[in-house]
Amino acid sequence: MNTLTWLKRTFLATGLSIASLGLSATAVAAPTNYQIDTKGMHASVNFKIQHLGYSWLTGRFDQFGGTFVYDSEKPSNSKVDVSIDTDSVNTNHAERDKHLRSGDFLDVKKFPKATFVSTEITENADKTLTVKGDLTLHGVTKPIEIQASKVGEGKDPWGGYRAGFTGTTLIKLADYGITYNLGPASTEVYFQLNLEGVRQ
Repeated sequence: MNTLTWLKRTFLATGLSIASLGLSATAVAAPTNYQIDTKGMHASVNFKIQHLGYSWLTGRFDQFGGTFVYDSEKPSNSKVDVSIDTDSVNTNHAERDKHLRSGDFLDVKKFPKATFVSTEITENADKTLTVKGDLTLHGVTKPIEIQASKVGEGKDPWGGYRAGFTGTTLIKLADYGITYNLGPASTEVYFQLNLEGVRQ
């Protein structure tokens, strides 16, 4: 027997109704599926890496997609699954992007996809989220942690319902078999993920 059915029977037995308590069928929280909104460009996968220790080089991946499940009452039931087209790397510099696609870095012909699949999501005391999961990049799969937070959720102007999250993580290039020498200041890459999803 599910929770809503139990509540109905209990309230009827005591002469009460769900309506009399201001509750509805939608008041019982459950994991909700969302499709990441990449068509409307309301999501992004960005990165930055130091250049010689003097400045930051920034970029993004233009093509990606995925889904997430969010349970506001029990965040540990939540999940996220993202797939990135590595060929879509964009640092606003054509020659550099060509080099990043080569065997020295992403080797996109051999490894056309990078993926992240969560394995555990924990809500922290400050309501932020720690998202653990497996990142597959350059043919190597390693566990990582993303520090995330909910930006907001609610109805949109087109009759849908949306939720959005942002998160950051740091990876070492050598952990993923990318060993091209960029200098000692450029061995790690920061990623920022901004995911807005439409409820399905």
